[in-house]
Amino acid sequence: MKKYLSVMIAILFTTGLTACSEQPEKSSTQEPKEVTVDDVINTFKEEGLEAEEPRKMTKDDYGMAPMKAEEAKIVLLPSVCEDCGGRIFSFENEDDLQQTKAYYDEMGKESAILFSWTLNKDNILVQLNGDLPEEKYNEYKKALENIKAK
Repeated sequence: MKKYLSVMIAILFTTGLTACSEQPEKSSTQEPKEVTVDDVINTFKEEGLEAEEPRKMTKDDYGMAPMKAEEAKIVLLPSVCEDCGGRIFSFENEDDLQQTKAYYDEMGKESAILFSWTLNKDNILVQLNGDLPEEKYNEYKKALENIKAK
């Protein structure tokens, strides 16, 4: 009985080790790198668009907005007004991005004074001051659509 038990333990142990060591082959292609907030800021500047004096957002900067971003920065758009700007967020998941986008979009529907432009691509959400002319907004939109992770 002891020998039988030892053999069974050995078989189970060996089978367990074999199962643990069998890993699926990894693809030789790497997953695409996520775009960062700094990638977006740099791309906007390279395209001749304003994204001045970027600074990390604090909890006070979020106000009533969901604070679900992995990273977020505020930038200034001095051509719109001295303290007008926008926010650039990166998210870990689509649900958090969409919830934050909906917050800004709904505010604009409730009151024209709270209107802002929002645009997103992959893990990035950009919210820009609503006083930015639509033509300029479209330039930001095009730059974001063409962005590549650096």
